[in-house]
Amino acid sequence: MRINDTLIDDTFAEAFPMKATRLVITAHTPTWARHAANSLTGFATSVIDCGCEAGIERELGVDETPDGRPGIAVLMFAVSSKELAKQIARRVGQCVLTCPTTAVYGGIDTSACKAPLSDNAPLGAGLRFFGDGWQISKVLDGTRYWRIPVMDGEFVCEDTAATVKAVGGGNLLFLATDIDSALHAAEAAVTAMHALPNIITPFPGGVVRSGSKIGSKYAGATASTNDAFCPTLTGLSKKSELTDEVACVLEIVIDGLTDADVGAAMTAGIQAATSIGRAGGVLRISAGNYGGKLGPYHFRLHELASRL
Repeated sequence: MRINDTLIDDTFAEAFPMKATRLVITAHTPTWARHAANSLTGFATSVIDCGCEAGIERELGVDETPDGRPGIAVLMFAVSSKELAKQIARRVGQCVLTCPTTAVYGGIDTSACKAPLSDNAPLGAGLRFFGDGWQISKVLDGTRYWRIPVMDGEFVCEDTAATVKAVGGGNLLFLATDIDSALHAAEAAVTAMHALPNIITPFPGGVVRSGSKIGSKYAGATASTNDAFCPTLTGLSKKSELTDEVACVLEIVIDGLTDADVGAAMTAGIQAATSIGRAGGVLRISAGNYGGKLGPYHFRLHELASRL
């Protein structure tokens, strides 16, 4: 399949089950809400070593937040409910509680969410102990909140955050003639994806250059460089999938609350990259998979591209 003379590989991206939550961080100004969100989502690119994958979903207007202040919605993904709860407690405690003027709330609307609900993770239920006995509990419309005294006034947080069953590891690979073309395609794809709800692209700027495969020649290493897509190994690696025309490959990884969310984001990414086309240096679009052995969610590129 070709779109705008860019080849779409007949392959699929392989994704796997995760647990996820949305947190709504508010603050006195948008700047301070973003400071907290940036800190909370730092070092959260891959569950391989970071414990979770997290990112900013979108900015929220004052009419969209529980307390009528500027806000940021962040999504967090982990491999288990236990790990997700641990990461929420650590990151909110160190990055939101500490940030001037902030408050934090659970952001999953349990009455409208299309993703299957999982457990409730402690939020203020654990952070309240920082109040050293001075914390106050309030129940409003059936929801419990905690008011914890801090040096700029009070830190308000919801008691728990709902979590859902989610999908991680959707991906696209952009094969291009040079770094400028690859960056152009990847940046355009990330921008298109982030116009949609319920997804994040957890790597820096939404893009990863160090695509990996499972396993390594070195004992103890769980992942290693994806030599099949490394341009410097064209003609050297027996697994290389590149021609001499390809000088750069960049990947986007997508996590979403449902498989439909991931698929929609991938379709948007394909559309953005193919609109640049071969004339703009985008030669091929491919995806990473492990023969169906890693996860049950298979996003076939031809099916996604046929929606365009």
